[in-house]
Amino acid sequence: MPGHLVVVATSQLNQWALDYIGNLQRIKAAVRQAQTKEATILITPELSISGYGLLDHFLELDTVMHSWEIVAELLQDKDLYGIVIDVGLPVIHRGVLFNCRCILLNGDIKLVRPKMTLASEGQFRENRYFTPWPRRHVEDFALPEPVATIVGKKTVCIGDAILSFQDTLVGWESCEELFQERVPHSDLYLIESVDLVLNSSGSHWEIRKLNRRIDLIRSATVRGGAYAYSNQIGCDGDRLLYDGCAMIATNGDILGILPQFELSETSVMVATIDLNKIRAARISPTRGSQVVAEEHRYKRINVDFPLALPAGSHPRLRPSEPIQVKYHTPPEEISLGPAVWLYDYLRRSKQSGFFLPLSGGIDSCSSAVICFSMARLIVDSIKRGSQQVLRDFRAICGEPEGSTWVPQTPQEACNRIFVTAYMGMKRQSSQQTRTRAATLARAIGSSHQEFDMDTVVDSATETFTNTTGLKLEFAGGTVSNLALQNLQARLRMVHSYLYASTIMTARGRKGSLLVLSSSNVDECLRGYYTKYDASSGDLNPIGAISKTDLRGFIGWAEHAFELPCLREFLDAVPTAELTPLESMQTDEEEMGMTYAELSVFGRLRKVDRQGPYSMFQTLLHTWNHLTPREIADKVRRFFHYFGINRHKMTTLTPAVHCEVYNPDDNRFDMRPFLLPQFELAYRKLDKEIKLIKAMEEGREADQI
Repeated sequence: MPGHLVVVATSQLNQWALDYIGNLQRIKAAVRQAQTKEATILITPELSISGYGLLDHFLELDTVMHSWEIVAELLQDKDLYGIVIDVGLPVIHRGVLFNCRCILLNGDIKLVRPKMTLASEGQFRENRYFTPWPRRHVEDFALPEPVATIVGKKTVCIGDAILSFQDTLVGWESCEELFQERVPHSDLYLIESVDLVLNSSGSHWEIRKLNRRIDLIRSATVRGGAYAYSNQIGCDGDRLLYDGCAMIATNGDILGILPQFELSETSVMVATIDLNKIRAARISPTRGSQVVAEEHRYKRINVDFPLALPAGSHPRLRPSEPIQVKYHTPPEEISLGPAVWLYDYLRRSKQSGFFLPLSGGIDSCSSAVICFSMARLIVDSIKRGSQQVLRDFRAICGEPEGSTWVPQTPQEACNRIFVTAYMGMKRQSSQQTRTRAATLARAIGSSHQEFDMDTVVDSATETFTNTTGLKLEFAGGTVSNLALQNLQARLRMVHSYLYASTIMTARGRKGSLLVLSSSNVDECLRGYYTKYDASSGDLNPIGAISKTDLRGFIGWAEHAFELPCLREFLDAVPTAELTPLESMQTDEEEMGMTYAELSVFGRLRKVDRQGPYSMFQTLLHTWNHLTPREIADKVRRFFHYFGINRHKMTTLTPAVHCEVYNPDDNRFDMRPFLLPQFELAYRKLDKEIKLIKAMEEGREADQI
C-alpha cells in the first residue's frame, strides 16, 4: 500500500570555487547525513560541484570537464544509492553553456534541468557565462563518454521537465527564478499538481534581506505544495558571503530552517511532508477550471522509485510541524556575517591571522569587534563538538600534529591570531584614542602594539624639503596641509604590511598576517580617506557597512559581548587625528555633511538610481529642516566629491558585500572613474531654486 509521508532533505554546503575534490567530499557528507535521517531525496546548492563564484573560470573547458568527472564519481559510489541526489554543474549543450541541475539516482541520471532565468544584476553576471533555457522546452542531451559508459545510455533529457516518481511529482526552479514576476512554481503547482518543488540557490547575504526570501517561499506554497530550498554558505573565494538558511516549507508554513551564519562545512535538515495534506489543500472548482483549460503541458519523466515511506513502516513518524522563524537584527547580522567571511578566508588562504591598525575610532573598533565575534564563533563551534573547526583553527595557529590544545575563551583564541597596533603621532594623536585602543585590545585579547611614527614622518618631510626647497607645514596652505596628512596615513599602511609580514617571526611562529582595513561604506562613497593609506589592506570587514549601522552594532556589542569599553567609542567625536590637536579636526565638519546624510545620498544614488537633479527633487520633499538652497548645496557637494574621488573606488580593499549602496567598483557599482562635473544637472537645479524663490515671493515664473 503506497504511503503518504515523504522525508525530504535540504542542505547548505560551504563550497569553494574550483575546489572539486573538497566540494565532492562535502556533497558526499551531505548525502550520508540525509541517508542517516531516512530521507529519500536531497537537494544541494546551485552549482554545488564547481562552486558558484567561478566568474570567468566558467568559460574554461576544464571547468565543465572536471565537473562531469565529479558526477562520474558520485554515480559510481554505491554507498550513495537509495536516495535521489540533486547536484549542480555547468553543462555544454549544442555548443552553449548552461547552469544546470543534474538529478542522480542509483547510478543513473534522470534529468538535466537548465536554469531559465539568470541572475544578472548587482553582484551577479550569469549572462556573461550562461544562456537561459526556454520554458517547458526539452531536448536530448548527449552525455560525455565516461558518464555515458557508467549509466549505460548515450542521452538523457535536458530541459524544463517533471520527474514522476511512483507516488510523488517533483519539479524545479533555480535561485533567481523564485524572485521573478513569472515564477515556475506557480505553473508547476497549479497546472501539473506537482507535490514538491526543489530550488537550489547561490544567494548572497545583505543586511535586512532574509525576510524577503522567506516571504517568497511561504507565498509559493500557500495554496498547497511543498518547497525545499538549498543555499550555499560562507565565502567561496570572493566578496560575497552566502548565508545558508536552507529550508523546507509546505502549505505556507516553514517546517524547518538551517542557520543563516555558521562555520560548519556541511549541514543537512530533513522534514516529513504529508502528501495528503498538500493535495487536500488544492481542491477547489476555480483551480480545476484553470487546470483543464491549460493546453501546453510539461514533459513528465517516469521514475520507478518511491519517495514516500511504505504505509505502516514508520507508525510513530509524524509530519513535521510548522516553526517560528527567528530573524537576526541588523547588529546581530553585522556581528556574524563578516565574521564568517573572515574565518573562511583565513583558513582557506592558510595565513596565520589578522593585523589591524587600531586607531581608537569607531571604524577600526568595529573591525576589531568583528574579529572578536569570529573568535566567539570559533570557540562556540569547538565547544559544541565541531572537530572540523578545531582542526582548522589549530592549523591556523601553527599547532603541531597531534596537538591537544583547545581554546577555552574568545580572548585566548584572539591572542593567537589577532594583532592590533596603535600607530600614533606625538603632535596629532590624543591620549584618549591611545587609551581607547589599548583598553579594547585588552578586553578582546588581541596582541597589541603601540608606537609613534614622528621620526619616520620627519625624515620623509626633511628629504622632500632638501630636494625641493619647499617646507611642508600644516599652516602652510591647503596643499601643504593635505600632503602632511596623506603622508602620515600612507606611512601607516607601509608599517601595517611590515608588521603583518614579520610579527609572527618575532613571536617565534611561522607565517604572516592578513592586513585588515576599516573604511566604512559612507566614507568610501564620499572618498573621505587617503588612497593607499591604512584603509588599504587585504580585507575590509566593514567596507560595505554604513556608519549608522556600525554605531548600532557597537551599541549592541557593548552589552551582548560584555565590552563596556565600547561606550567610549560611541561617545567620541569621529576624527582622523591627522592635524595638530589644537585644530580640533572632525570628520563631519571636514566632509561638509553628516554620516546620516551620506547614507541617504548613497541609497538615492545607487538604489533609487538618481542623479543630482532627481536627488534634489526627492530631498526637497523629505528634508523639511533645510532650505532649498541648503539642500542644493549639499547635493552639489556630495556629487562633487563623489566625482573627483571616484578613482579611489578602483583600489578599494575587498570587502564582504552587505549593503545595497556599496560603491565597490570591482563588480557591484560599475561606473567610470574619471567623471566630469555635472554642469547640466546643476543648471537645472539652480533654475529650480530660482523658481521656488519666485513662487514664495509671489512673482510669476516669466519674471525670473
